[in-house]
Amino acid sequence: MKSSALISKMRIFTVAIAVLCPAFPSPRCATELHNAFPSFVIEAEASMFLTISSPSFSNGGNIPQKFTCDGADVSPQLSWSEPPAGTKTLALLVDDPDAPVGNWNHWTMWNVPTTTRSFAEGLRKEAELSDGSRQGQNDFRQTGYNGPCPPRGKPHRYYFKLYALDTRLDLKPGAAKKDVEAAMKGHILAQAEWMGRYGR
Repeated sequence: MKSSALISKMRIFTVAIAVLCPAFPSPRCATELHNAFPSFVIEAEASMFLTISSPSFSNGGNIPQKFTCDGADVSPQLSWSEPPAGTKTLALLVDDPDAPVGNWNHWTMWNVPTTTRSFAEGLRKEAELSDGSRQGQNDFRQTGYNGPCPPRGKPHRYYFKLYALDTRLDLKPGAAKKDVEAAMKGHILAQAEWMGRYGR
């Protein structure tokens, strides 16, 4: 079993990859980081990688109207890499840090099976899905996904954050984001994000 110190190094290493190599998070990038900072990442493993992407919009690009309140307001297609060893479930948070009232939650999911590698476009807005995945209440007071709906002005950023967890979260369907974040604390093995923009 890995020590807590080793797990901490792995988590920090994963964050370093996301920050230093956001466009190409890959084993090659990890090797280059290892060569540059051997004393820091010598014990980290390539298996701790996690990436997420969407064919619906590019990373840092504009989110099409159909995925917003100005369109059909359906969730975009998402896919991700195999989670790290030891992952028991996955969780997803989608937030707008540019909202006038502060960080605004658009989607919260947890207990996603580790065998799942993607979400199809337009995921059903149900508190519990057939595979056991659970969806919470977002800041619109709705279950599941509600897309960008910013006031007129500068485009907002929307972060789709995926987490690999070493546990199953004991939360009822419809739980709030704050409860999911509290339950995830100390259980995150790796995380990845994809960001889109939308303005009116």
